[in-house]
Amino acid sequence: MNQDKKLIVEAPFGERKILLHACCAPCSLAILECLMQSGIEPFVYFFNPNIFPKSEYEHRKEELKKHCNSLKIPFADEDYERAEWKAATSDFKDEPERGARCLECFKLRLLKSAEKTRELGLKAFTTTLASSRWKSFEQICISGKFAEERVEGVKFWDFNWKKYGLSERRIELLKSGNFYNQLYCGCEYSMKTSPAFQKIREK
Repeated sequence: MNQDKKLIVEAPFGERKILLHACCAPCSLAILECLMQSGIEPFVYFFNPNIFPKSEYEHRKEELKKHCNSLKIPFADEDYERAEWKAATSDFKDEPERGARCLECFKLRLLKSAEKTRELGLKAFTTTLASSRWKSFEQICISGKFAEERVEGVKFWDFNWKKYGLSERRIELLKSGNFYNQLYCGCEYSMKTSPAFQKIREK
């Protein structure tokens, strides 16, 4: 993205504060920059019980938290609710990426994000999941709608965060900031198809 032509976005209802469900620092970089230059104050929320092993989960969480602190952005996380995620997805463990397992995973995480949005007194939420070229944007939108229908008073902001030069800007910021760039989405089922599988073991 040419930073002489900064992308300005508008959240639902013209809100100036939103919740950003975030899975890691790299996926958050360009989105946070875009929100802040648009005059929107993000509250970053880390709820990702899909991430495996626990050491990987902690690594991603701590790097994201450190980045938020550097930008003076509020950050919150939840307990590592692994059992709940397994219960929601284990029947679909053999599904390919972008299959039924991913949909159930997104629904769980975005429902929790919608609940957190209401708890904070905010009205809108969005997710860094919509910045990944490996994920189905349609599934993410279905999951966001699922969540907003179950949590009164909140709206899912279905913005496609991989468009408008944001993917390219993410790469620029990733390189300049020397961030850890993970090699798989985080889920134990997906890591089996990743080159990283042979390198990562639970500690």
